Amino acid sequence: MSGHVEPRGVWLGVDVGLARVGLAASDPSGLLATPVRTLRRDAKKNSDVQILVREAQERSAVQIIVGLPRSLKGTDTASTTMARDYAHAVVAALLASGLELPVVLFDERLTTVSAHRALSEAGRKTKDHRKVVDQVAAVSILQHAMDTQRSLQRDVGEPVRIRAASRLHDDGGAPNKEPNISQRNAGERESR
Repeated sequence: MSGHVEPRGVWLGVDVGLARVGLAASDPSGLLATPVRTLRRDAKKNSDVQILVREAQERSAVQIIVGLPRSLKGTDTASTTMARDYAHAVVAALLASGLELPVVLFDERLTTVSAHRALSEAGRKTKDHRKVVDQVAAVSILQHAMDTQRSLQRDVGEPVRIRAASRLHDDGGAPNKEPNISQRNAGERESR
């Protein structure tokens, strides 16, 4: 058995979409995921990210799992890039609010398809799916991540690292003591 210790406390699960973001939370022992809410995606002002951070604070979350929608072949897609960008925005917002907790990207292939199927099997009309499908997908992502981590007894997923643009303190923009990962031109965007 490895020396892995699972974080005790509430985990949050996030399903990122173009229009909506599903949010789920675990119980304090990290055993059962339940739906929390659906947020309207706000890519311009990131108000949905701020609500997520507030949920993390109010629930004393110990970890956030963001679904990473890869293709069936395991390759990245436009949705994968969107999820990575969202996860980085969450990390930056957490740091800005003084919270330091892990944000992890976790493979979520077909969770939305499975969520639609589960809702149909539960007798919910297809037109009513939109209201809750993102929450159901977030529950699926979170439950799968918790179960996998517990089963493997090791951390799972892809930890989200702080981007160079986020590495500033509130002391006038002076960089912190962490070394820069790359020496890029100021205007060049990160590829991830």
